[in-house]
Amino acid sequence: MEIKIINKPLKKGELKAFTKVWFDDMVKVVVDVKTGSIGVGGELHADAEALLIEQGSSQNDIWGANIYPERIGEDRIEYTALINIKPASSNRSMEIEDLEIKQKIKDLILK
Repeated sequence: MEIKIINKPLKKGELKAFTKVWFDDMVKVVVDVKTGSIGVGGELHADAEALLIEQGSSQNDIWGANIYPERIGEDRIEYTALINIKPASSNRSMEIEDLEIKQKIKDLILK
């Protein structure tokens, strides 16, 4: 269960199982905001990014985040990843700066 590409909701407890592989309380996710596909797991966001690109996603549509399943509310999702540094998309930091993209990611993750 290194990285899984999902297009439908995970079963109860499945997300938490991903936290046990690399990190104790967090799982890395990579979201294609155009197709809605999500890469879950892995040590690096770039690993799931590569899988999504292999499946036809465009790098411009892919953004990284971290999910903390045990946290509540807004602290549950962190919108930070090295793959988010995209000067051509006006994102010059690891944090996703575009509020619309953040909202799309949040909606897809919560779905």
